[in-house]
Amino acid sequence: MEQEFVGHIQSRVALIPEMGRYIQSSGGKRVRPAVLLMASRLCGYTGDRAVLYASVVEFIHTATLVHDDIIDGADLRRGRLAVHSRWGNDITVLLGDYLYIKSMAMALTQDSLEIIRVLCDVTLRMIEGELYQLTKTGDVDITEEEHFEIIRRKTAFLFGGCAQIGGMLGDVSPEHADALREYGYNLGIAFQLVDDLLDYTADATALGKPIGGDLREGKVTLPIIFLLHRGGEDADRLIRSVVNERAVTPEQWREILRLLADHGATDLAYERAVEYAERAKTCLEIFPPSRERDALLALPDYVLSRDR
Repeated sequence: MEQEFVGHIQSRVALIPEMGRYIQSSGGKRVRPAVLLMASRLCGYTGDRAVLYASVVEFIHTATLVHDDIIDGADLRRGRLAVHSRWGNDITVLLGDYLYIKSMAMALTQDSLEIIRVLCDVTLRMIEGELYQLTKTGDVDITEEEHFEIIRRKTAFLFGGCAQIGGMLGDVSPEHADALREYGYNLGIAFQLVDDLLDYTADATALGKPIGGDLREGKVTLPIIFLLHRGGEDADRLIRSVVNERAVTPEQWREILRLLADHGATDLAYERAVEYAERAKTCLEIFPPSRERDALLALPDYVLSRDR
């Protein structure tokens, strides 16, 4: 799939493949395309179209990342300079736009209107999620439900679409395709909950970016929501100060980590991720036992064990 990604980002504008090679060489987990490929195998599909569609979803995901890093002002991505830090905001915005359009152009070569509808739907939901998150940035009073609405739109629907497309390639029944979509949806929520948690539990070197970035960007995620519910006035005052200032001192960071641990907020957030990972596994019960099903069953456990 790596070769497929590079092959589809060729252009007479030399800057485009140069930036594409930079993004591709920075690595990444490739979980979304893996879900699509594994789901297609589960459903008996062995052709080449799965690889192309896996590249399509990776293009879509990459487009959101390069735009996200500009919005968040993130200087690093996966331990290297973010694209906008190297080439500037103007060029990077246009690259993200290029990747979005290129992904749909790739999908159109396969002449599958139903799959294109799925791709368009999840892409629109992702952009809606980005916009909704911006309206909630800096909102210390964000509710758990509002936070989950961001997760559903920004992450879960694309995961669900990946699994659903795998089923569509295998020409399975609507019931089986729906089960795969629900599998991906729940896996995506678990993935994002762990991703948010890593901002408070991971090693910065392993994570490839500074920890504590969410709070400095004004993003209140599930561990902090739980802390605000349990930590009393001291926690509330500290979190509001950090979010309002968009900065955190080493002393404040140590206190936040202590409060998260003392009030069990990180444990609660992880338990919620486990809950969605188990829901994902349950969705696969409709499929008979196989190596392909075992591979998909192992993916939620991988998501829960991430340290980066």
